[in-house]
Amino acid sequence: MKSTFPLYDICTLSGNQQDDILISRFGAYLQEHKNLHHAHKHSFYHLVMFTKGTGTHAIDFKKFSIQPYQIYFMIPGQVHSWDFEGEMDGYIINFSPAFFNSFLINNNYLEALPFFSGDIDGAVINLSGDMQQHITALFESILKEAEHAERFGFDMIRTLMLQLFISIARLNINTPEKNISAYNYTLLKSFHKLIDQNFNTLRLPKEYAALLYITPNHLNAVCNDMLGVSAGHVIRERVVLESKRLLINLDLSITEISGRLNFADNSYFGRFFKKEVGLTPDEFRKKQIKK
Repeated sequence: MKSTFPLYDICTLSGNQQDDILISRFGAYLQEHKNLHHAHKHSFYHLVMFTKGTGTHAIDFKKFSIQPYQIYFMIPGQVHSWDFEGEMDGYIINFSPAFFNSFLINNNYLEALPFFSGDIDGAVINLSGDMQQHITALFESILKEAEHAERFGFDMIRTLMLQLFISIARLNINTPEKNISAYNYTLLKSFHKLIDQNFNTLRLPKEYAALLYITPNHLNAVCNDMLGVSAGHVIRERVVLESKRLLINLDLSITEISGRLNFADNSYFGRFFKKEVGLTPDEFRKKQIKK
């Protein structure tokens, strides 16, 4: 565990201050950035498809077993780390939110894709059969465009990436079921977005219901129907996630973390964390250091 908690942007990784995108074969990327197996986070969107190798990949403290033709989609701010076994290869694309904002009329388009929603389970996808060949061919075309730098090359890359995103979204993985209204699905996504923006100051379902112009009962019903948990649980989960992200930064004391998360004092923060996680903040930190 490092004593600091790095946040990488694309310029840091590419060495080019003008870049909004980085495209590479994963084996070459890993050789150049060997330190990235430590826990870190990005200020950009990040996707990787493995074609060779095994091991584990942890996203926001949830661990997955790596296998060939598995794609991971990550959004800005998520914490992740690698633990590889053997030779690794595949494809990796890092791109800033601005990379598509100048190309698409709908600036929220990426957020509407199921694998960029922040739901970790929906962001890890195993490809099978013909889809492996189709997605591999798209990655190869994207790499070719990046290497040749022809006229309108970035627009072609954007177009190919959209083909990749839409092809995977059509697999209907973690998309709303037919009996769930589009309105409630949009409402839930708006609720998640508001939590990301306000979890430090707003902790009650009624506060979010007011921002969504619905009743607290309606918000709870949507969360229970679609997620199987209450709105209050969804809010607490987000506070716990941010607590964990901060606790693995050893430069921050638990007192500082408690203050950043707007808890009245250390004792209240400790009780909250122990109730939700089953460990005290100090116990969780020591467990992560051992890992």
